[in-house]
Amino acid sequence: MEVQSMQLESIVQQIGEAMVVTTETVDQLAQQVDVLAKQVQQQGYQIFALSDAVQTLAENQDSALERLDRLTQVLERLVKAIEAMDDPS
Repeated sequence: MEVQSMQLESIVQQIGEAMVVTTETVDQLAQQVDVLAKQVQQQGYQIFALSDAVQTLAENQDSALERLDRLTQVLERLVKAIEAMDDPS
């Protein structure tokens, strides 16, 4: 009986040690998941900022194209006016 008791005690001790190691592993994994979640959140913020910057850039490009179109129209009128002044008829 005493041998069985010692074997049982050894098994219980091994189970306890395995539980401690498992708990430590789960804690480390939880910490790594927390770090990963923070990184993903930070990347989300960066993606939001990037998309906002791209939207601003697109709006600025649209505005610049409108100004270029107006400038082109003014230059075309200027060329026609100059040509009309040079035309003797």
